[in-house]
Amino acid sequence: MSRQDYEIVMGLEVHAELSTKTKIFCSCPTEFGGEPNTHCCPICMAMPGTLPVLNEKVVEYAVKAGLATNCEISKNSKNDRKNYFYPDLPKAYQISQFDKPLCENGYVEIEDDNGEKKQIRLERIHIEEDAGKLNHNEFGGGSLVDLNRAGVPLIEIVSKPDLRTSSEVEKYLRKIKSILEYIEVSDCKMQEGSLRADVNVSVRKKGETKFGTRTEMKNMNSFRSIVRAIEYEANRQIDLIEEGGVVEQTTLRWDDVSGRTFSMRDKEDAQDYRYFPDPDLVAIRLSDEYIENIKNSLPELPESRKARYMDKFGLSEKDSKLLTSSKYLSDLFEGAEKICKNAKAVANWILSDISKMLNEKEMEADQIPFTAEDLAKVIELIDKGTISSAIAKRVVVELFENPRAPEVIIKENGWIQISDEGAIKEVVLKVLEANPQSVADYKGGKDKALGFLVGQAMKETKGKANPGMLNKMFLEELKK
Repeated sequence: MSRQDYEIVMGLEVHAELSTKTKIFCSCPTEFGGEPNTHCCPICMAMPGTLPVLNEKVVEYAVKAGLATNCEISKNSKNDRKNYFYPDLPKAYQISQFDKPLCENGYVEIEDDNGEKKQIRLERIHIEEDAGKLNHNEFGGGSLVDLNRAGVPLIEIVSKPDLRTSSEVEKYLRKIKSILEYIEVSDCKMQEGSLRADVNVSVRKKGETKFGTRTEMKNMNSFRSIVRAIEYEANRQIDLIEEGGVVEQTTLRWDDVSGRTFSMRDKEDAQDYRYFPDPDLVAIRLSDEYIENIKNSLPELPESRKARYMDKFGLSEKDSKLLTSSKYLSDLFEGAEKICKNAKAVANWILSDISKMLNEKEMEADQIPFTAEDLAKVIELIDKGTISSAIAKRVVVELFENPRAPEVIIKENGWIQISDEGAIKEVVLKVLEANPQSVADYKGGKDKALGFLVGQAMKETKGKANPGMLNKMFLEELKK
C-alpha cells in the first residue's frame, strides 16, 4: 500500500506559560532570564514545611482562555498531584488538574486543506506548574538544575484527535497562539519556551474507525519543526506497519538537525501518574458572577477585528485575515494607521515587505524590532515625496537590520528623493540619448519601452528620483 492509503490522526497538548507577575503557588517572579536559581524560594524549592497558595490571577487567565475557545467553565474544580519522577521539580510530583479541570468541551475553528471551515474540539484546559530546566554538561559528565522556571503557571490545552494533516496542525497552533495573544494571558514567545506543544501522532488505513497506536513528541516550540516532525513520524509509522512491524506507544524526542525522532521512554497513561487531590490546596469554587465578569472583560478577538477591518478600512477578507492572524501584526497596523491615516498603505507594507523580511529571517511578528510610529513615518515620507517607494523598501530593511528613526536612516545614506525638475530633466535626456533603440520601440507602439527607460533613470539616480516626475518628463520628451 502507498502513503496515500493511510490517514494521520493527531491530537495536541499545548502548554502556554501565563503572563502573571508571580508564580502559581508562591510570590517568586516569572520573568524570563535571570541568573540560575535566583527566581526561586523555599516553596518552589519544596523545602519541608512549606505550603503552596494558589495565585488567583492564574485561575482568571485560565477562565479567559476557556471562554475565548468556547469552553464550558467548571464552577467546581481542584488541584491534583501528578506523581512522576521530575528531576527538575524538587517535589518529585507536579501540581496539576486531573478529573476536574477548569475548562472543558471547547473548540477552535480553522480552515482545512481544502479551505473549508473545520472545528477542532478541545477536551479540556487545565492549570498546572511548569518544571525547572536541566542544563546538561557533556564535558563535565553531569547536569545542573535551574529552578527559575519551576512553579511558573501553565495552562495545558488538550485537543481531541481531530487533526489530520501537518498543515492543519500548524493552522491550529497559530490560531491558539493568536487567541492567547489577543486575550493577553501569555506572550506566546516560542523561542523562550512560553508556548510549546506535545504532538500525539498515529496512523490508520483510510476507512478504518479504530485509532492506531500513538506516539508522543514532547516539548516542541517551532512551527517548522512540528511540521517536519509530523511528516517524519507518520512516514516512519507507515513504513513500520507495511514491513509487518508494530507501532509501540512511546514518548519521542525530535532532533531537528538529523530530522529524526528518538525514543525517550514508554508513553505513560493516566494511571501511571497515580493522581490524587492535593491535600495542601483547597477546592476552586467559581460563581456565575465571577465567570460573567471575566466574559465581559474579554478584548476584541481576531474574527471581530477582521470584520472591522473589512468594514471600516475597506480591506479585503484575505488581507484582513492575514493582519489579524497575529496580535502583534494587528497592533502594528492599527498603531501606524492611527498616525498616518493611510490604512491600505500600512496593510500593503506589513503584508509585503515586512512579512517577507520576517520569513527571510525566520522571525515571529513579536520580534519586529521597530515601532508603529516608525512604519507610519516611512509612509508619511513617501506621501510627502521625501523618499520614493524604492527607497522606502531599503529603509524597511535598515529598520530590521539596525533600527533607528527613519529620518536618521535617510539622512545617513543620502536617500532624500530628487524632486528638482532641472536635475530630473538632465537624467531623462541622458537616458534617452543612451537608449535610442528603446526610444524607437516606444514610438513604434511598444509601451513597455517606457518602463525600461524609467528603470534606467532610477538606476542612474540610485532610486532617488521622483518616479511620478520621471514618467511625466519621459512622456513629454518622447512626444516631441
